[in-house]
Amino acid sequence: MATHFLGDTAALTGRTLRHVTRSPDTIITTAVMPIAMMLMFVYVFGGAIDTGSVSYVNYMLPGILLITIASGIAYTAFRLFTDMQGGIFERFQSMPIARSGVLWAHVLTSLVANVLSLVVVVGVALLMGFRSGAGVGAWLAVAGILILFTLALTWIAVIPGLSATSVEGASAFSYPLIFLPFLSSAFVPTDTMPGPVRWFAEHQPVTSIVNTIRDLLTGQPVGNDVWTALAWCVGILVVAYAFAMATYRRKIS
Repeated sequence: MATHFLGDTAALTGRTLRHVTRSPDTIITTAVMPIAMMLMFVYVFGGAIDTGSVSYVNYMLPGILLITIASGIAYTAFRLFTDMQGGIFERFQSMPIARSGVLWAHVLTSLVANVLSLVVVVGVALLMGFRSGAGVGAWLAVAGILILFTLALTWIAVIPGLSATSVEGASAFSYPLIFLPFLSSAFVPTDTMPGPVRWFAEHQPVTSIVNTIRDLLTGQPVGNDVWTALAWCVGILVVAYAFAMATYRRKIS
């Protein structure tokens, strides 16, 4: 049964990846907005923000990486919506394939596409002066957190992708996720914010994730932020997966 599932998922992932390779503009578009933000914040606002001994491009890169992921998952919802409207799910139901493999194919495609976008953004950050003294272990930890965050947001994207009634509705959910880093420690220290905003910024998931990635890249002790970040990522992933599968079962029943 496991082999059947893995084989079906691999074949279906190949199908959705081919769609991405035929329209590489989706990856470019996903990376363009975060890169534009990075250029604006570093070269326009960066001089006015005190980040201590850390250069501003190093300080704000973790937040830009999360925005890149939030931008990319909108295309996952769009691809799922297109498949639903095109009737391909009904065709898959009539075939002897693992039903959950259809969703996992879109999720894995999202993961691959977002990794490529992240590589592009990090490459531009290097050209802008980003430097890190992090070792291999720290970079692997950063990659693991970003992958976990991508999976969590992708399963959130599955829900509107399956249930939306329009293209706009399928992708509109990503807007709050894109702007959530602006109410966190991603771009300015939270201690500069007014009381209620500061409280929200310090208790929402993005801040702990950003702080953990920043500490790993700068070689600083991560403290308890890493456990808070992992708890947020795993919690969101589990809840989103449960709701996505429930939505999927309703749609194909």
